[in-house]
Amino acid sequence: MRRKISLKPITLLLFLSTFFFYGQEEVEHIEAKPDKKTEIKEYIQHHLKDSYDFSLFSYEAESGEVKHISFPLPVILWDGGLRIFSSSKLHHGEAVAEVDGNFYKSYHGKIYKTDASGTIDYNEEHHPINEKPLDFSITKNVFTIFIIGFLMFAMFASMAKKYKRGNAIPVGVGRFLEPIVLYIRDDIAIPNIGKKHYKRYMSFLLTVFFFIWIINLLGLTPLGVNVTNNIAVTLALALLTYIITTFTANKNYWGHIFWMPGVPWPMKIILAPIELLGTLIKPFSLLIRLYANITAGHIVLMSIIGLMFIFKNWLGSSLSFGLAFALSLLELLVAALQAYIFTMLSALYFGSAVEEHHADH
Repeated sequence: MRRKISLKPITLLLFLSTFFFYGQEEVEHIEAKPDKKTEIKEYIQHHLKDSYDFSLFSYEAESGEVKHISFPLPVILWDGGLRIFSSSKLHHGEAVAEVDGNFYKSYHGKIYKTDASGTIDYNEEHHPINEKPLDFSITKNVFTIFIIGFLMFAMFASMAKKYKRGNAIPVGVGRFLEPIVLYIRDDIAIPNIGKKHYKRYMSFLLTVFFFIWIINLLGLTPLGVNVTNNIAVTLALALLTYIITTFTANKNYWGHIFWMPGVPWPMKIILAPIELLGTLIKPFSLLIRLYANITAGHIVLMSIIGLMFIFKNWLGSSLSFGLAFALSLLELLVAALQAYIFTMLSALYFGSAVEEHHADH
């Protein structure tokens, strides 16, 4: 039987393929297809979501059924005990998984406990009211984080090993990494933290910079990986910055928050809560900035690509493709810029936490 295959291109159209990858993961076969605008909106929404398997590509059979080429990931639930099974049992949200006499169904990116037929009950606001077990699954985003962590460890371990052998000139991947490491040290860490304390924070600054940068670049590939547009991930990164700032701060830092020198004492009582609130607003701005910029970039890029399928003519589609290509190049800059901004602001917060006391005139 002849099949209609829609593989995503991996050349200059790699950003175009990102539009399809994530969008087709959980599309169910239905008799009446929605209009093109609704399809594009659904593609974008699904692209921004995490998934329980790692989808490579999809194709539509002649029968109209969408086939998924992917590999499963482990689903780990706590429901009166530990339940571990393969995500292949969920079949992209279309099947009900039976595990130890319990039934689970993936619905809108979350796993609910159901009956054997997979019934989802709703409240008056049409929100699911089924019981949700604690979810510790290795999702697509989590798996990607593990891969990036292993890749970074391998790169820097190889680089460190060559330096220990006495190589004064970097070789291999070190030729690419060393200028970036020196830039973060000389232009970010030392100017903002100071030569006395910067070494304490270099490991974190380097880790967070390369992690955000590589993960942002990976999000522009046809794999459809979107980690930094998950607010839970950006929250974790910002929380690490806040914890390090708080627990490494000296008494001079806390003194300027709770009892500012050179300020009349009635004003100190008023300003102290505001200054304390400011310590929470700073990491909040970190997580929102990274999350919003990456998410907005994906939505705008895919929306412009979607116009190609609405216009369906050489002029409109060509203009949409040209704009999408230019925006894709801009996204390469944004990927590095967001990593730089997060690292720079973290260094600023660390510098304020360890700033030495100066006599007030």
